[in-house]
Amino acid sequence: QVQLVESGGGLVQAGGSLRLTCVASGLTVRPLAMGWFRQAPGKEREFVGAIYGSGGTTGYPDSVKGRFTVFGDNTRNTVYLQMNSLKPEDTAVYYCAVNDRGTYKYWGQGTQVTVAS
Repeated sequence: QVQLVESGGGLVQAGGSLRLTCVASGLTVRPLAMGWFRQAPGKEREFVGAIYGSGGTTGYPDSVKGRFTVFGDNTRNTVYLQMNSLKPEDTAVYYCAVNDRGTYKYWGQGTQVTVAS
């Protein structure tokens, strides 16, 4: 059974930084990607970054590019989301997810990030 556990959320002032951690267990094969998503109240879930395959290629939407970095330790099935220059609009519940054969199939429980202005 695949389980993902996120940690590292909290309250931070605008302009500050946070690092989220996601630890995956129960994976039997290397996933196509491990990604991070967020969802703010009243808004749709939004992709914020992912790390792909064994090569470590990453991808980000324009809303976070240059501020957020996804990196991982494949030997420990751990992926991180480093968030810098945080803005109040980054406030959301952040989730990590595992892409299994083209679909983000497994999800963590989420961790709250609140950015105060």
